[in-house]
Amino acid sequence: MSSVILSVDDSKSMRQLVSFTLQKEGYQVVEAGDGREALTRVKQFQVNMVITDLNMPNMDGIELIRALRGDPAFKFVPIVMLTTENTADKKDAGKNAGATGWIVKPFKPEQLIAVVKRLLG
Repeated sequence: MSSVILSVDDSKSMRQLVSFTLQKEGYQVVEAGDGREALTRVKQFQVNMVITDLNMPNMDGIELIRALRGDPAFKFVPIVMLTTENTADKKDAGKNAGATGWIVKPFKPEQLIAVVKRLLG
């Protein structure tokens, strides 16, 4: 069975790009439009990895990571930030919240695939 990856972004086109890229590699992708929706999705699916944007309405990526890391089931699940933000303070905030990695948009599909393969084995 393929790994399930949750793609969280308020941009539908970005979620579709991530989904298309990962599905071509055989991964199952579940989508959410913000952090709150993501917390609902992780109750519906057994998620092996989360890829989240930083700036979203309702609940941003940092809040989402903190919420997930507060759940023992997500202690070791890789969580990657996929965002236009690339400042040191934002990266530090992500790392302190529990982000596993950081990819800056726009991204190259092969870069995303390489990160996913490295983190999921």
